[in-house]
Amino acid sequence: MPEPSIRRAGPADAPALSALGAATFVETFGHLYPPADLAAFLAQSYNLERTAADLADPAKASWIVEAGGEAVGYALAGPCGLPHAEVTPACGELKRIYLLKAWQNGGLGGRLFAETLGWLQAAGPRPIWIGVWSENHGAQRFYLRHGFEKVGEYGFAVGATVDREYILRRDGVSLAGLAANSASNEHNLA
Repeated sequence: MPEPSIRRAGPADAPALSALGAATFVETFGHLYPPADLAAFLAQSYNLERTAADLADPAKASWIVEAGGEAVGYALAGPCGLPHAEVTPACGELKRIYLLKAWQNGGLGGRLFAETLGWLQAAGPRPIWIGVWSENHGAQRFYLRHGFEKVGEYGFAVGATVDREYILRRDGVSLAGLAANSASNEHNLA
């Protein structure tokens, strides 16, 4: 496999991120939903206009992972939009972190995660939030190893299907603390 690179995504990356978001969601979760629910969710969540709007929003940032000229993963971060009473305007959220299955379990997710959290903490320590599917045990273990804790739950709609989603939070950590934590956990990354 070619060596992957991570870079900040820009407006020209909208088509690749839109397609990759839909592809990774289907690859990971598509089997869980009736076709109509899945199609409605993909049309709403990964359409080109929404992806372009995320890339144009100065409060958000996206990264793209490329290997051999192909997009194989991406992340999206910005202000927290999770439904929890303790969320404030100062809170950040890791909204999406996706890698195609062929690129998982080699440390690339940890690199992408560290890059994204570095951006979220660039202005100083602040609480970071993540929503994760209640049955995604691998992701939950990864986030717990990185200092997140479960603080709530909510219903995540995929069409007419509603999944139980966990809300995880990590209180503000300095960039030095983030780097030390990432380095000490690198051997454990899924």
